[in-house]
Amino acid sequence: MAIEIQELHVRVNVNESQGEQITNETGSDNRNSIIAACVEQVLEILSKKEER
Repeated sequence: MAIEIQELHVRVNVNESQGEQITNETGSDNRNSIIAACVEQVLEILSKKEER
């Protein structure tokens, strides 16, 4: 017997002070390296899709 979900409730609590701590700990150099790695992975995925 299949179950059908007709309505879904999602509740999220955001604490702004934790977000500020994360950005202060990472630093701009670390953030730039993370962004560069993400861009590289996205480009790899796109090139693999073109090969198909």
